[in-house]
Amino acid sequence: MRITLLKCKLHRACVTHSELDYEGSCAIDEQLMRLAGLREYEQIQIYNLTNGERFTTYAIRAEAGSRVISVNGAAAHKAAPGDRVIICAYATMEEAEADRFQPTLIYCDEHNQVIRQSHAIPVQAA
Repeated sequence: MRITLLKCKLHRACVTHSELDYEGSCAIDEQLMRLAGLREYEQIQIYNLTNGERFTTYAIRAEAGSRVISVNGAAAHKAAPGDRVIICAYATMEEAEADRFQPTLIYCDEHNQVIRQSHAIPVQAA
């Protein structure tokens, strides 16, 4: 059986641009993409912590080191500069592979600087 797991995420990234008149997608700093393991044109889910919007788009490269997170096209209605977002990608794999798999988790500050990296989310206490 194949299952879908979290592949990687950029946690609490800050939207820097919202471009309605741009061909769709989400531009992400190339360094952040590389750290997370995101590929250009890979499908991503964006969860907007500021307004609760959740939507699907795809990743494109922004200039390396720019710290850009630009939500473009129709999705620009769902995120504005300053919004904090979680950007996730998922992978489908066999259960045996899933037993060994660890996601790549990148935690960002309000300037999209990496403050922490991990491969596991802590167990939530009651």
